[in-house]
Amino acid sequence: MKNNIGKLLLIFVPIIAAIAVMIPTFTESNLEKDLKEYQERAKKAGNTQDSLKIMDEFKKTYGADLESSKKNALKLGLDLKGGMYVTMEVDVVKLIEESAQNESIDETFQQVLDKTKEDVKNSDNETIDVFLKNFNDIARPKGKTLISYFDVGNIRDASEDKIVEKLKKDAKDAIDQAAEVLRQRIDQYGVSEPNIQKVGNNRIILELPGVENNEQMRALISTTARLEFNLVRNNAEIVRAFGKIDKFLSKGKSASAVNTIDTAVVDTTHKEAEVVKKGDIADSSKATTAADTSKADSGKSNSNKADTNDPYKGLSEKQVQEKHLKDHPFTSLFTTYYIPPQENANWTPFFYTTDQIPEVGEFNFKIQKDSMDKFLEILNRPEIKSFIPLDLKVAIDAKPDKRIQKANNIEVFDFYCLKKDPELTGDVVVDASQSFDPTTNAPVVNMTMNDEGAEKWARITGANLKKRIAIVLDDRVYSAPVVQSKITGGRSQISGSSNTEEARLLEVILKAGALKAPVSIVEERVIGPSLGQDSIDIGLRASLIAMLFVIIYMFMYYNKAGLVADIAMIINTALILAILTSMKGTLTLPGIAGIALTMGMAVDANVLIFERIREELERGRSLRSAIDEGFGKAMSAIIDGNVTTAITAFILMTLASGPIQGFATTLLIGLITNLFTGVMVSRAIIELMSSNGKNEFSFGQPKLTSN
Repeated sequence: MKNNIGKLLLIFVPIIAAIAVMIPTFTESNLEKDLKEYQERAKKAGNTQDSLKIMDEFKKTYGADLESSKKNALKLGLDLKGGMYVTMEVDVVKLIEESAQNESIDETFQQVLDKTKEDVKNSDNETIDVFLKNFNDIARPKGKTLISYFDVGNIRDASEDKIVEKLKKDAKDAIDQAAEVLRQRIDQYGVSEPNIQKVGNNRIILELPGVENNEQMRALISTTARLEFNLVRNNAEIVRAFGKIDKFLSKGKSASAVNTIDTAVVDTTHKEAEVVKKGDIADSSKATTAADTSKADSGKSNSNKADTNDPYKGLSEKQVQEKHLKDHPFTSLFTTYYIPPQENANWTPFFYTTDQIPEVGEFNFKIQKDSMDKFLEILNRPEIKSFIPLDLKVAIDAKPDKRIQKANNIEVFDFYCLKKDPELTGDVVVDASQSFDPTTNAPVVNMTMNDEGAEKWARITGANLKKRIAIVLDDRVYSAPVVQSKITGGRSQISGSSNTEEARLLEVILKAGALKAPVSIVEERVIGPSLGQDSIDIGLRASLIAMLFVIIYMFMYYNKAGLVADIAMIINTALILAILTSMKGTLTLPGIAGIALTMGMAVDANVLIFERIREELERGRSLRSAIDEGFGKAMSAIIDGNVTTAITAFILMTLASGPIQGFATTLLIGLITNLFTGVMVSRAIIELMSSNGKNEFSFGQPKLTSN
């Protein structure tokens, strides 16, 4: 009995696990259908307010479930879901030209560039290597050296090796920077599970499933990156503006309900994690700030008690919440903290129930990701824009606060009020490099500006001591450090990054202004959603037909044993999809082909086993002995066949890309699961079916009974 329980677990545990892993996939599919229905209803609505109300209803009812299921569902590739496939090329030749000194560029150097541009089209070599070869062939015979064209900095360290090293580093950074900028833009656009990978020496491949507005996406990825340095103005002026927006919307101008940010969650995180201000310029010291959780509730009650005309007096907790949402439809979307001007001062929650706004000090604003769309929609309304001072704009952090995300598993972003006109643009940045502070060993980024930028930077930092300057790329804030001292010479150190990844990202962003390599689209393919659905239907139909034929054949030829092989094959297919889902892999059309091929290979192991068992039965062995012998003797052949195929699949998965990689991935997973289902599961089923004491089991020939 105990052996039977173990065999039952061996059969049913994988099935239950596979179903559990695949549940989010089915949930997502159903919710996507509901989303389309809501979108159709929103399109047919009479006005914008009603459309937003319909979509808010969906978000409130199904939004969290859809977001959760998307994270854990099986991802579909571009060929199945539809979307855009774009190949972009970084112009490294242009980078070389921009790196050379303008006054030194002559006809000879231009000939080298033209020849390099022509050669890289038909070469797999790195662009810098092609340039150096052409330089040696064309320029050196004329007495030219790399030092003739490129700035070597300190003349004592002048060498061609250092010039080559810098050119190669700049070329690599240009591609990294382009990929990062594209990734950030695509994330902001809201593309689900984009695939962005660097290919070859200077190309970036973008797979953007689900994109329908091709023109808008093309414009988004083709636009030159805009790097700006803007002064932060999180002061009483913007708080008053937010309060005016509340009063305007609360008069019935807004028909849709809003969601509130959980201030208790944010406050608790501030207390536990001691959130650090977002970096300092030229000073690695960081002021830790904390907000006491208890102040969130007491602050509100105290402000109400102080108000003799308390609008919440006598109301229940639920009524207070409903009235607060009605009276503050905009500021309820985010949390506001007041930071007194004293050094290392604690943050205290600020509530818009009072008109007493501190004129000295700074404010901090935090918003949950779920509230961001509504927040931006309100700010972008023409009638709302007039409340924001003309010289100011609102910008959101590019990344969520990692401390809050780690502590509470929610995405909370800082947002800032910035001066609309930038103090500097990225054109003045000539270099940026990640490093470590020698005194604290904390990651920092060293930034270097040209002469024009250095002069302006000295004036700007000198006039804004102890104030924040935001580093903004494409209207998203990547850092907002505090100016600690006037900076001359154009060299700055930006500290405050919590780890080397953040420092590396900031380095890449700063180089968006330093690197001059343009990016262009060299190939573009659009796959419509209907074509993707057709691919899914055809792939599923072909797989089901193949499975049906295999099931029929195995049952007709091996009878009861064939039925066992069919069950093991179905379990194997379910495990392939479950493992691919748990690995966050992507199912493509070639991947479906790999699954179909695995079906045949799954029963191949059983064919070897069953044939061996039949031979042993014909020799007069008992059923139990024949089963043991069949599974034991066939194992070496099964392992040999699967291992040799697995080696090929692994090489394809590692070295290939695109469709071939998708095929190899599902094939390799199928080969591994096949050793489990084709051997262990099928044996467990056979032993359970023959455990009634009878010494017989049909393997496709007349039943044999041992003497």
